[in-house]
Amino acid sequence: MAVVKSNTKQLELLASLMRSEAEGEGELGMLMVGNVGVNRVRAACLDFKDIRTLEEMVFQSPGGFEATQKSYFYQSAREQDKKIAQRVINGERFHPATRSLWFFEPAGECPAQWYNQPNTGRFKSHCFFAPSTADCPQI
Repeated sequence: MAVVKSNTKQLELLASLMRSEAEGEGELGMLMVGNVGVNRVRAACLDFKDIRTLEEMVFQSPGGFEATQKSYFYQSAREQDKKIAQRVINGERFHPATRSLWFFEPAGECPAQWYNQPNTGRFKSHCFFAPSTADCPQI
């Protein structure tokens, strides 16, 4: 059962986001990016108080994803990408992105915090950061 509402267009947007942000990280890395996106829709806290749909999350500005500014993002979503996007829409979660709302690729080691949010771990080149349960109990 889906943890966020979606339609075909939103599923394709999430699939494109996951691919364009983390294709080099493999399927698991793409799933973690999807976790961050779904968490932002569910959060209703911090920078994501007004984000209620996958489309709003993908195109949030400021504070959104760099991938939406690149032409690669706008290629049609592949079937395999849509299948893994559906997995995160259905609620599958993957550590260290389980509760994460942010990720980025540092030049070196992951910082302990990023914008006052604690590091939850690293997967390949991406570091993930999650808010406290007190700040964001919904995720």
